[in-house]
Amino acid sequence: MSQVQHRILLVDDEPNLRKVLGALLKQLGFEVHAENDGAAALARVRTAPPGTFDVVITDLRMPNLDGMGLLKALQVHEPGLPVILLTAHGSIDSAVEAVKLGAFDYLEKPFDKDQIHQIVQKAIATRERSGPSITPAPPPGEIADPCAAAGMVGRSPSMQTIREIVGTVAASPSTVLIAGESGTGKELVARALHLGSSRRSQPFIKVNCAAIPGGLVESELFGHERGAFTGAVSSRAGRFELADGGTLFLDEVSEIPKEIQVKLLRAIQESEFERVGGVKTLHVNVRLIAATNRNLDELIRDGQFREDLYYRLNVVPVHLPALRERLEDLPFLVSHFVQRCNERLGKSVQGLTPAALAALERYPWPGNIRELENLMERMVLFASGPWIDEDDLPDAYAGEVGGGAPAAAESSARLTEPGDRQIRLPLSSLGQDLKEAVKAGSRLVEEALIREALAKTDGNVTRSARALGISRRSLQSKMKELGLRESPDDGGPKGPPPQPAS
Repeated sequence: MSQVQHRILLVDDEPNLRKVLGALLKQLGFEVHAENDGAAALARVRTAPPGTFDVVITDLRMPNLDGMGLLKALQVHEPGLPVILLTAHGSIDSAVEAVKLGAFDYLEKPFDKDQIHQIVQKAIATRERSGPSITPAPPPGEIADPCAAAGMVGRSPSMQTIREIVGTVAASPSTVLIAGESGTGKELVARALHLGSSRRSQPFIKVNCAAIPGGLVESELFGHERGAFTGAVSSRAGRFELADGGTLFLDEVSEIPKEIQVKLLRAIQESEFERVGGVKTLHVNVRLIAATNRNLDELIRDGQFREDLYYRLNVVPVHLPALRERLEDLPFLVSHFVQRCNERLGKSVQGLTPAALAALERYPWPGNIRELENLMERMVLFASGPWIDEDDLPDAYAGEVGGGAPAAAESSARLTEPGDRQIRLPLSSLGQDLKEAVKAGSRLVEEALIREALAKTDGNVTRSARALGISRRSLQSKMKELGLRESPDDGGPKGPPPQPAS
């Protein structure tokens, strides 16, 4: 049993099923709460604090409020709450339809313990990653700015170009291939294309191809029949079926195994496929959008990606620039994330000071917009005042030269060891030198490095910590251990000089 018990809300009008399935879920380590119909379950969720339940497992057919009605109501009240449907063999079509409308998955009676555990754990993991991969369909009707509705932010020339492409291509059925580094917002462009199309009221199904084990990719995309392979205890619809009438977004499409690429190519060209282990040909109407952070031309040359599939995907290419290539958008992105974090965290941060914003503009942003979003959440969460200043930023972001040591640190630092042997090291490499010194147990070298860093930065503890590659708190702790104390005016360390080793 796991240390943290996740809460499951079990809803079924059959007492025996509630008892048996509830006992099974408890054996698997879950905390189970049960209701006998959808209306009672909805009332319980509404009166409980948001996030009380991690997963809802509900029967499809019940009096008062059935499973489909409960699903729709929960999508309004708590959109991120995964709903798993219980269904008999004769009502699988209804369950599949419910999954298209936003249910996380379905369980076919009679139940298999391993299957239940797998699906519930997957739902919980999806919940903890801030939302299911199947997005509830927005209401029908025109959307004036699908890019804004999808959460795209920016006024740089490159972003204006992407907005124009979305406006031109969204209404067409053409396949789009979005390229760009990780964290640049490829999924937002895919959502904007979906919201700007006539399919906006139909499902938007996202598949992270990199997160699926190679042996399960075919089953995830195209579904499988019962008994098709070990563990296939029931038939399951694939993502192509679930996206019928809507949009299928294949993120990190380059990770699809080459042997599955042939079947994917056929599904795109012919809009048809067979489930794994099935003989019936299924026809779907799906608009495909793919994304990759890798160079597909290189993968084709290396024999890892099919050239014919590349041409089928690359009908409309869209390239998303890295954040360091569109720094004029940084103030707008910062404002957007601060406002969003204020709403979610109940804070009232006004924003960043000019000095803090200037520091962020010098940072190279290897993690792109995703890294910026995470940083802003951390800053807003721990902010003690209305403004976030440069001193509040983590050391990696506050350096005067994009995430590295201060510019003045290009000069070399002189270190003196026993025997008056002098060595010169660039101060920009002091972080690694300090770590190696500590690893080697050389207290003398460690102390000399700290003294030299403080001397080079005129006793500024904050800048010295950045140059050494450690936090200010760690440096202060080291100074205390070594008998070095800060002066009241932070003008440099006070204490006895280093003594030669005995």
